[in-house]
Amino acid sequence: MTSYSAAILNKHHHSNMNDDQEPLVSSPRYTMKVSIDPGNLNVVHKGCIFSHCNRKRLIFCIGLLLTVLTLTWTQVIDLSLVVDTVCPDSLFYPKMLTDSEGRQHPEGTEHRLPKAIIIGVRKCGTRALLDFVNIHPNVVAASHEVHYFDNATNYAKGRDWYLNRMPYSYPEEITIEKSPAYFITDKVPERIYNFNSSVKLLVIFRNPVTRTISDYTQIYQKRLKQNLTTERFEHLVMDPITLEVNTKYMAVQISIYQKYLENYFRVFNRNQIHIVDGDKLISNPAMEIAKVEKFLGLERFVTPDTFYFNKTRGFHCIKKDGVERCLAEGKGRKHPNIDPFVLHKLKKFFQPHNKKLFQMIGQTFDWD
Repeated sequence: MTSYSAAILNKHHHSNMNDDQEPLVSSPRYTMKVSIDPGNLNVVHKGCIFSHCNRKRLIFCIGLLLTVLTLTWTQVIDLSLVVDTVCPDSLFYPKMLTDSEGRQHPEGTEHRLPKAIIIGVRKCGTRALLDFVNIHPNVVAASHEVHYFDNATNYAKGRDWYLNRMPYSYPEEITIEKSPAYFITDKVPERIYNFNSSVKLLVIFRNPVTRTISDYTQIYQKRLKQNLTTERFEHLVMDPITLEVNTKYMAVQISIYQKYLENYFRVFNRNQIHIVDGDKLISNPAMEIAKVEKFLGLERFVTPDTFYFNKTRGFHCIKKDGVERCLAEGKGRKHPNIDPFVLHKLKKFFQPHNKKLFQMIGQTFDWD
C-alpha cells in the first residue's frame, strides 16, 4: 500500500520533505492523508479523522491529492481559496444513522467487542493510558469503566449487554476499554479468556509506594468532600503494635503486583500482556505510547509533539489540532507529606515483592 499526505498551504508554510520520506506538508487548515487501498482509506479533514470512505469519496480524495501534488506552491496557495467550494463537508463526513436507543453513529459503524483491555492497576495511570492510546485515529475507547468481568450482576446480563456499552467503530478500528478492578478480581482472567482467548491486555504499574499513597489520597479527598474524617495514612499503613507494614490494608495489598499478575499468566500467553511503566508514562508519555501502539499492531502516530508539559498541573497534557486538553481536575492530586520512617518501611517491605515481579515479567523498573 502507498500512503501520501497532502495539504492546502498558506503563504507561510513550507515542506520539510527528504528524499526518503512521504510527501508531507503541514497546514493549520487542511491535512489529508490518503492510503491508496479502497479498504483502508484514512482522511483527515478540518481536524476530523475518518478511517472509512465510500467509493465516491475515494475517487474524489485521490483526485484532489494528485492535483495538489502536481501543482506549484503558488497554485496551491490559490487553490486554498476554492477548497470550501469544491470540497463540501458532505464528501468527507459520513452519513449518520440512528440506533434503537436514539444514538447517532456514522454509516458503516457498529458496536464491536474490545480487541484490547486495560486491566489495571488502580492509581497507576489507567485513565491517562486510555486517553493517550485513544489519540490514535484507529483506536476507539469506551468512555466509562464498564465493570463487566468483575461485577457478578453485570456479568450475568451477558455478552449483548457488554457489547452495547462499547462505542461505535469501523471494522479496522480497535475498540478498547479499561476497568482497573479486573486486575484484582479472582474470576476475571478466566472470564476474559472465555470471552476472547486472543484479546490483548494492557497493565500499567508504578512505584508501589507511590501507588499506595495515591490510593489513600483519592479516598481521603472523597471523604473530605463528604465532610467525613479519615485516619492519617501512617495509622492505616502501619501496625501500631509491631510497627511493621499493615498487610491487611487494601492499598498495600493491591501494590503487591505479582500476586495478581500471576493469575493472568496462568491463563494468557505472555505475549498477550503488555506492561506499561506508569512512572515513564508521566515523564515521557510519547515513548511509552509508542510501545503500546507497536503491541497493538498500530502504525506509529503519537509523537513528542502530541504532548506539552503543563506547569500548573505538573504533568503532560494532550495538544491536538491546536487544542490543549488535560486529564480531569481530580487527577494528579497532591500527596500528603508522609513520615520518612513510614516511607522507609514501605520501600523495604515492597523490595522482595518487586524482585519477584521483575523476574516474572523479565523487566525492571527504577523503584529503589
